[in-house]
Amino acid sequence: MTWRLLTCFNLAAAMAAGAMVSGQIRVRDSRAEVVLKRNDFSGIVVSLRPLSGTPASPAWHAVMNQKNKTFLPHVLPVMMGAMVDFPNFDPIFHNAFSSYNGQIFDVGLYPPGSSRSVRFWKPGVVRVFCNIHPTMSAVILVLATPYFTTTSRDGAFRLDVPPGSYELSVFHERATEQTLQSLAQRVLVTAEGLVVPPIPVSEAGFLSVPHKNKYNKDYGPPSDDKTIYPGVRN
Repeated sequence: MTWRLLTCFNLAAAMAAGAMVSGQIRVRDSRAEVVLKRNDFSGIVVSLRPLSGTPASPAWHAVMNQKNKTFLPHVLPVMMGAMVDFPNFDPIFHNAFSSYNGQIFDVGLYPPGSSRSVRFWKPGVVRVFCNIHPTMSAVILVLATPYFTTTSRDGAFRLDVPPGSYELSVFHERATEQTLQSLAQRVLVTAEGLVVPPIPVSEAGFLSVPHKNKYNKDYGPPSDDKTIYPGVRN
């Protein structure tokens, strides 16, 4: 009886330990300087959704900083139900918002040194902007799985998951929805892990469309912020 209990315990421990899934993303047909001149394939999200069972939904908490008039990180994957903080580390005001179909939100205008938070319940792509600074943009990818990661500069990815069957999906902000759908594939992860063959992601057909402010109007002339907020430093 003791041997059987020990065997069951070891099997459960092995299952809980997870297996390594790894691979590499390659970007094609790009006109972006970051790809053409820097050969940078970072920030692409790879996720694995279990095909059976319901993954646990932990109390996810993530942060998207605002510093030097930039959202950091530029692409932030989270699990649905996650709370995301938007701290303002600039010496000027910001107003993060999204009016796209992922999840509409508007945290309002808030001063340096403060923060606002939004909980994201709906899976999908949330495109984030600042109502004051039109050059600021970011993406929050809300996923129905806790198994995801982003690629490194060379396009490599690694993540641990329990052995089982999954749907592997890729998200790249400069790829069309049709391209991303064509990359989805079912994979079987064994206890020994899985090395995924290289995945080519094409940027062909992608068009960058200028966004409006939160009132669905064009942004006004660029401001140095000192005019609007006397006494602040850029």
